[in-house]
Amino acid sequence: MSQFELPKPCSYEYDRKTRTLKINCLGCMYGASIEDFEECMTRVIDRLTQIRGVERIILSQTQDFEYDYAQTLMLQEIASIIKHYSTERKLISIRAVAPTPSDPEAPARLAFIQQLLVSKLKRDPVGAYMALLKEIRKETLRAKMLPPRIRTSVNHYLNNALLPLKEALEKTQLISLVRGRLDEYRPGDRAIYREIFHPITRPNFMYTRFMLLPPADGKEIDSYVVGKNIKVQIYKLATRPEHHYHIIPPELDLSEDEYTLLDAARQYLAAHKPTRSEFSDPERAREVFFNIGKDLLLELAEHMRMDVKSDRISELAQILARYTAGYGILEVLMADEKVQDLHINAPVGTTPVFLFHADYEECVTNIIPTREDAEAWATRFRIESGRPLDESNPVLDTEMITPYARIRVAAITRTLSPDGYAFALRRHRDRPWTLPLFIDRKMINPMAAGLLSFIIDGARTILYAGTRSAGKTSMLGSTLVEILPRYRIVTVEDTLELPVEYLRRIGYNIVRLKSRSIITHVESELPTDEALRVSLRLGDSCLILGEVRSVEARALYEAMRIGALANVVAGTIHGDSPYGVFDRVVNDLHVPPTSFKATDVIVIANRLRTADGLHTFRRVVEIVEVRKDWERDPVKEGAFVPLMVYDAKKDTLVPTETLLNGESVILNEIAKRVREWRDNWEELWQNIEARSKMKEEIVRVARATGNLNIMEADFYVKANVMFHVIGERVREEHGELDSLRALNLWKNWLDTQVRTFQR
Repeated sequence: MSQFELPKPCSYEYDRKTRTLKINCLGCMYGASIEDFEECMTRVIDRLTQIRGVERIILSQTQDFEYDYAQTLMLQEIASIIKHYSTERKLISIRAVAPTPSDPEAPARLAFIQQLLVSKLKRDPVGAYMALLKEIRKETLRAKMLPPRIRTSVNHYLNNALLPLKEALEKTQLISLVRGRLDEYRPGDRAIYREIFHPITRPNFMYTRFMLLPPADGKEIDSYVVGKNIKVQIYKLATRPEHHYHIIPPELDLSEDEYTLLDAARQYLAAHKPTRSEFSDPERAREVFFNIGKDLLLELAEHMRMDVKSDRISELAQILARYTAGYGILEVLMADEKVQDLHINAPVGTTPVFLFHADYEECVTNIIPTREDAEAWATRFRIESGRPLDESNPVLDTEMITPYARIRVAAITRTLSPDGYAFALRRHRDRPWTLPLFIDRKMINPMAAGLLSFIIDGARTILYAGTRSAGKTSMLGSTLVEILPRYRIVTVEDTLELPVEYLRRIGYNIVRLKSRSIITHVESELPTDEALRVSLRLGDSCLILGEVRSVEARALYEAMRIGALANVVAGTIHGDSPYGVFDRVVNDLHVPPTSFKATDVIVIANRLRTADGLHTFRRVVEIVEVRKDWERDPVKEGAFVPLMVYDAKKDTLVPTETLLNGESVILNEIAKRVREWRDNWEELWQNIEARSKMKEEIVRVARATGNLNIMEADFYVKANVMFHVIGERVREEHGELDSLRALNLWKNWLDTQVRTFQR
């Protein structure tokens, strides 16, 4: 058979390694559905009587319909009964149905059993079982009314043929499932099979499998459309704590002609896989493959005499590019902005994708990736990152860029993962987080936002700490946005997560350094501590460190102690309390305790849980200043002084007496360098309040107008700059800064801007 010659209908392949029976249904007049077509069920059971050990069945048409192990086992049990009782002549013999060959009823009985085993049981096992029950009832009644000689013959038929077959069928899972519902069954009706058999499907041009039917115990609680035509449904499950995320991408909703076109185009494109250089520029590779695919689809449609409109050709070319130059189903999932995290567990192919949803938190999906998917993704990640992923280097941290999002990828394989590849993907927000956005989501309140704004402008050192997924990196990104664009910024990261490209586009003077991961150890990259020292030679800059992980902590604190950094310094670190941060920096990363004093403020974020344990939400739970008059133990010596703490009853941060009474050492240190604020706590506090109200006003106006973009970075940066510019104008006109007067003038500016947007 040539490369593009189609296999004959009903031909099959058996993969002994995966124990998969694949039957070709393309061109078959009966379709490709065990549950819908009795001819199809017959064909499958026939194959199962010939092949032992099948654990998975695939019926292949323009799409593959896959029946998993549990469904295959039900059919395997029926096939075993047929094989046992027919091929070994256990029942299909005169001896089984009558005591003597001369019994006049033997031919009719034998014909009934033969018809049941050879035909009926393969086509309709439930119907065959009901026919068997009917025959048993009929013969049992006859036996009671017949004379002893003839009764002996009937009892022989019952005990040697009918009852053993009934007992065997009742031991099967299929008959066990329906025995209590036989009154619902009607001969020839396949509805009962549609409730039992639910194949996973995938188009031939892709590897990923889909569960098309929603969960039987699920109640739909939400639905929405992503982009133009990606359908999402959310189901609440009766027996599981997580929700079910059911996604139907456009590639599952095509016509037979369109599936045929895509499959043919994929086969042609398989001869031209993207090269390493093409993969190094994913956007360019996608564009090339889209254009090639569009031309190819047009040519194939003409050759196959298919009438496909040009706009549909473009949509098909997008799908084709997604599964050749793109990341396949990962792109579909990440098109949904509410999907924040994806988890693909090893061994890939045995469990569905799990995800974290912005509204419904942990969800199980209807998507089951395959080993081929995992191999393809791993290859892409290796090529695009330039880093290894193999048994000698079983961990890879990188990122992937799709048309919808920038995503952090953590991939593992053997020897670390004994079951092979596994992946964790985290969405980076397309635009940076801002303090107003955090206010809108209740992660902080306006007063906390004003306080942080004041501290950032005061060029202090800040560590954002918390547990995994607490929002540390997002908070660090909002710090970047809070810095006025007049200041130069240098970022140092081992895995690129901060929104540097976006900030460049809106006018920031920013440079990004990429350092060596402490996990992957790529020798061509500089270690983070050396990258930090390089950053100090790049001129006076704000320094943003993606995460304090290892020996770079000593270099960072060394720079801070000697005053090499005159602007704000900020980074993230794992730790759930101020002492946890101290313990990590001093005891784990071996920074001297005296050097730790260079830390001015620690912001603790966390994921909190509801009382039922089923829901989580992110909150900043503490803003703490680090005082300097201690020697060994900052806890015992009172170095950690909270400025704001989380009140669970109020679900918000509340100021401490230290903050309200003007006793903050860090804030007063900032005030010493400003004429209006030195020894004048009221004026300083008024400035913090003005910053708070400015951010609160942005949130209020965004909600009132429905224009949520007002809280996004591109507008917010302009608004923040204008707040400072207006403050400077007030100071020049009145000889000193009047923060409340500046705030009122700024509100007038905001009102003008909003009215302009609305027009």
